[in-house]
Amino acid sequence: MILTVVALVLFTRERIPLETSSLAVLALLAAGFELFPMHTEEGRQLHAETFFHGFGHEALVAVCALMIAGQGLVRTGALEPVGRSLAVLWRLSPTFSLLVTLLIGATLSAFVNNTPIVVLLLPILVSVSLRTGKPASTVLMPMGFATLVGGMATTIGTSTNLLVVSVAADLGLKRFGMFDFAGPAVVAAGVGVLYLWLVAPRLLGARPALMDSTSPRLFSARLNVLEDSYCDGKTLAEILKRAGGMQVNRIRRGADTQVMPLPDARIRAGDQLVVQDTPARLKEFEQVLGADLYSGDTRVDDEHPLSAGDQQLAEIAVFFGSSLVGRTLRGTRFLERFQVAALALHRSGRPLATAGQDLASITLQVGDVLLVQGPRTQISQLREAAELLVLDATSDLPHSGKATTALLIMVGIVALAAFGVLPIAVGAVCGALLMIATGCLSWKDAANALSAQVILIVAASLAMGAALQATGGTRYMTDVFLTLTAGASPAVVLSALMLLMAILTNIVSNNAAAVIGTPIDVGIAHQLGLPAEPFVLAVLFGANMSYATPMAYKTNLLVMNAGGYTFGDFIRIGVPLTLLMWLALSWLLPSLYGF
Repeated sequence: MILTVVALVLFTRERIPLETSSLAVLALLAAGFELFPMHTEEGRQLHAETFFHGFGHEALVAVCALMIAGQGLVRTGALEPVGRSLAVLWRLSPTFSLLVTLLIGATLSAFVNNTPIVVLLLPILVSVSLRTGKPASTVLMPMGFATLVGGMATTIGTSTNLLVVSVAADLGLKRFGMFDFAGPAVVAAGVGVLYLWLVAPRLLGARPALMDSTSPRLFSARLNVLEDSYCDGKTLAEILKRAGGMQVNRIRRGADTQVMPLPDARIRAGDQLVVQDTPARLKEFEQVLGADLYSGDTRVDDEHPLSAGDQQLAEIAVFFGSSLVGRTLRGTRFLERFQVAALALHRSGRPLATAGQDLASITLQVGDVLLVQGPRTQISQLREAAELLVLDATSDLPHSGKATTALLIMVGIVALAAFGVLPIAVGAVCGALLMIATGCLSWKDAANALSAQVILIVAASLAMGAALQATGGTRYMTDVFLTLTAGASPAVVLSALMLLMAILTNIVSNNAAAVIGTPIDVGIAHQLGLPAEPFVLAVLFGANMSYATPMAYKTNLLVMNAGGYTFGDFIRIGVPLTLLMWLALSWLLPSLYGF
């Protein structure tokens, strides 16, 4: 129990990656029970391998397979027709269109992980906001929350649902079917969507454009090396040391010769250093090095300033599944790979770095927004490649010839599980294989779809749950909770459990809260002599109420940066939504189960 508390504290530390905390918990559990053996009540000794079973748990297999299948929808643009129809509708009636967008987002998220839904809708909403003059900040957060609300309706709506259903089945309960709890979820979601449509936009004021204060345009230019200047006869390393922060893309020597910009390359008079930077820094390099600054064939001066040509600015968001997550711009060779230059980086609604600072060495996270500059054709290619989420004034969406195939595969996964033909873990694995076999995804795309963070937090949560049950910790916490709620009606106990899960999910991982809470709720139901199903659903619904903090769910961070929101905005909008959902479900669940 002490380790569980330590784990939950670690999960709230922003400076410690969640996957690191999860692996530490796994290692401590495995090593601890090997070094200090313990026997269960049945006389069986707990061994380390018990805590590694989570890696082979059907819930984790299903989560990973569904992440891959969802990536197939993103890569092929399978949801593009939905996006294009919404873009047209928004131009006709923004108020009604917001309601339709919320309903579509909630409905799709009941069957598909909400990340691709948010990735689909974000550029559309940003685009229509720019065209209609309506602040994007009034619609992005409601859209993100709508996908979370809708995800509660089915067993595959979120990874949390899959975990709760699987853990409950492991405890001997009858396995929930695809739509067994859709009724209360849909009613509560209806209340939530009405709030997000009518109230939330009015509580969210307009936000300034995210990159207004950090738009240092970069310009390509040439520094002509003069005789007897500092550069003449020096190595490139010596020149770069004098002109701190300058990056030389290539060295031109004569009309047809190019020299690799290696540190030991010796520069001669007449050479041209091809560089790219802000106008102020380029002029600084010119003065420090005693070189002449040219743009094309024209000397740069007051009468002939630098020109950006066909260069275009765009904001791109790093989303879950992108190959940039967890890597640096330098490590991914961003400029060479995408042919656009990064000017600035925003995280959690604030600027982290701009061009000229150490922007290239910052490790990128889900939700980061980069301001980039490049040719218009290259920006369009970025959008079509679906590798990055481009947030700009266009509504063009990626679409490939495999889109229909990807959509049919996803429909097949859902249908097989809904009609009980195959368990969702088996159907999802088959669907992931078909995505790859039919060319909807490459193996590289499939690998990018998998998140080490999700895999490790699920495995660690299952390990903690197993340890709590084997050591009697679950039974102890059940007794404590019943003592604290002694004399309360079953409906109040159930409501209190759901509220506790809602609080935990906004502070620690929702999956950890769900896995630890499920056996406790089942134990409480058994001691009260009541059916366990409504208590399991209280955990499931409570653990899905990830609305009050931006770190509660990965799409919250994506929406936060794209909309320029602050932590306080999530509290102001998310807490009332949590209370509404909690009150609605606290009335619905006891009424449906007759207590």
